[in-house]
Amino acid sequence: MTDSTHGPGHQHGAGSSRSRLAIAFGITASILVAEVIGAWLTGSLALLVDAGHMLTDAGGLLVALIAANLMLRPPTDRRTWGLLRTEVLAAGAQATVLLAVGIYALIEGLRRLAEPAEVDADGLLVFGIIGLAGNLVALAVLAGGRDGSLNLRAAFLEVVNDALGSVAVIVSAVVVATTGWTRADALAGMVIAALILPRAFVILREAGSVLLESVPRELDLTEIRTHLLGQPHVLEVHDLHVSRIDTGTPVLTAHVVVEHGCFGDGHTMEILRSLQDCVAEHFALPLDHSTFQLEPPGHRDQEGHLHS
Repeated sequence: MTDSTHGPGHQHGAGSSRSRLAIAFGITASILVAEVIGAWLTGSLALLVDAGHMLTDAGGLLVALIAANLMLRPPTDRRTWGLLRTEVLAAGAQATVLLAVGIYALIEGLRRLAEPAEVDADGLLVFGIIGLAGNLVALAVLAGGRDGSLNLRAAFLEVVNDALGSVAVIVSAVVVATTGWTRADALAGMVIAALILPRAFVILREAGSVLLESVPRELDLTEIRTHLLGQPHVLEVHDLHVSRIDTGTPVLTAHVVVEHGCFGDGHTMEILRSLQDCVAEHFALPLDHSTFQLEPPGHRDQEGHLHS
């Protein structure tokens, strides 16, 4: 059995994500402190809910930062992929907490609609602007690396929704100041909740897909099998598995039956290279980590398990 591992190693951008996450965490934590003070001074539900959202996001960014550092640890005899999957675990944990916060915010918003409270519109506007400005800076920091990992994408989406939440706070402050309708604050809180919930479900679904070792959505297993069968001297492909270790590490394993004479005339190395190049270069998501077991006809009958 031979493994192909192309590229510079298993870090997959984890090091470059750490500085982005650290800066975003510092900004988010600062906004959190400002919004807690603002919610206390203004009595605003929207600001209070957004502060709770920011608390979750600050904690999520801290977890993401810790995960990015853990991902840099080299593989060991016990953990042959290192700690790459901590990225997925961190993103799943963030999404779970966000789901709880979103449900709480929605319920609290409904309660405040029934029982509106006095709100200091001027103070609410000031803290809303502070929050929006900080979130825009954090977005600029995270934007360049958001496609590099699930961890960074989760963090980026958190800050996007924080920014939208700040916009909702600003709008509610303007409405309260111009009309005196304090229920606008409760509606803004519910808007923030509505922004949180879909994002949490999306991240949870993707994290679960990685943990369940599902085939990445960019790939079609039937198409992969067809291309492998199209390589010279290949008779059959079975035990074909494609999954992801983390966002940036798709892996493939397969048993490939080749013509019996290939084992005597030196064709096996040529076939192996052809198979590795096929999966690494042909598909939208390159499969640089591939392991192929070359077998003669009839060998499958001796295996203790059968897979498609």
